[in-house]
Amino acid sequence: MKKKLVLTGILGLLTGTAVLFQASCTTQAEKNATQVLKDAGPTKGDLIARGKYLTTIGACHDCHSPKKFGPEGPSLDEERLLSGHPAGSPLPPIDAKALTPGGWLLFAGDVTAAVGPWGISYAANLTPDSATGTGAWSEETFVKTLRTGKHLGQEGGRDILPPMPWQMVRQMTDEDLKAVYTYLQSLPPVKNRVPAPVSPAEAAKLAK
Repeated sequence: MKKKLVLTGILGLLTGTAVLFQASCTTQAEKNATQVLKDAGPTKGDLIARGKYLTTIGACHDCHSPKKFGPEGPSLDEERLLSGHPAGSPLPPIDAKALTPGGWLLFAGDVTAAVGPWGISYAANLTPDSATGTGAWSEETFVKTLRTGKHLGQEGGRDILPPMPWQMVRQMTDEDLKAVYTYLQSLPPVKNRVPAPVSPAEAAKLAK
């Protein structure tokens, strides 16, 4: 009887030890799997979510998304998000005083075009349309553009004009800029060829 009790006790101890060992191994395996995921970096879904968040709080829609007007004022046109100044849309008359440094600046009614001492600038199409948007841009081109303030990031290229606050946007980390790029590339492409900027001299000819 005593031998049976001792044997039972030994078997129980061994079983308990095995269970604890298995639990320990499982916990370590879970930790290893978590570490592997961390080392692999964020997923594409993570980047899109982060990019959408940054684009939203960064007020990119203010200028780059066309608006619809209702009883309560303008609201974002959900079918043309971040597609830039609508091609062919008329601008209100330009006050020549806006082209003079120190004067008032002008915005189109939906805030996708602006007039100032730099001339007339139009918010770019940020959707991944390959012909009229950023669809043909590489991640490197996108990051370099916002780091340098030059169109397509090209040395000697034309400046990115106001009111685009690229001087502030350039302070973002590479990781955040890449997240914004990934989000923009996930949007439905909108075909919309935004007009080229107008120089101050040419804008003056259009002013009243």
